[in-house]
Amino acid sequence: MSKRRWVWSVAILVCAVAGWALSQVPAKDPASVSGQKAPDFTLRNLKGETVKLGDMKGKVVLLCFSATWCPHCRTAIPGLKDIYTRYKDKEFMLLAIFIQESTKKVSAYAKKNGITYPVLLDEDGKVANAYGVRGIPSRMIIGKEGEMLCRDCRTVEPMLEKLLHGAT
Repeated sequence: MSKRRWVWSVAILVCAVAGWALSQVPAKDPASVSGQKAPDFTLRNLKGETVKLGDMKGKVVLLCFSATWCPHCRTAIPGLKDIYTRYKDKEFMLLAIFIQESTKKVSAYAKKNGITYPVLLDEDGKVANAYGVRGIPSRMIIGKEGEMLCRDCRTVEPMLEKLLHGAT
């Protein structure tokens, strides 16, 4: 067997084993988290101030896990800005959580992209791990009592409209 053929065979085998391994991990159905308490966390924002999820009780919270290198995260920014602008005066908070990146890098990215909503740094990835983030962007909605309402939410606006309609 030629070296090239051997390399391709090993690569195919590795991909097959990885695919099988991932298929053994139970999928997190967004509906299956409904009502579970959201893991609390304390992270720093770009100014170095601490932000604690537990302090947001009474608000609907949209968590958006992201990274500066992610093209899909970048294309989501205009929609997130719109959501933040539309609901920020209601009982709502949007938190962008950047996973395993430096303050300097995320600050430059936020400035370049005109991000107006709060940005937090999950420097060690523990919060993303606690929320079961397996890909980015990943969105979670947390209810006013700290309960998970949706994990890996594809569309958040209809749920936010329903939760915040008439909120002051």
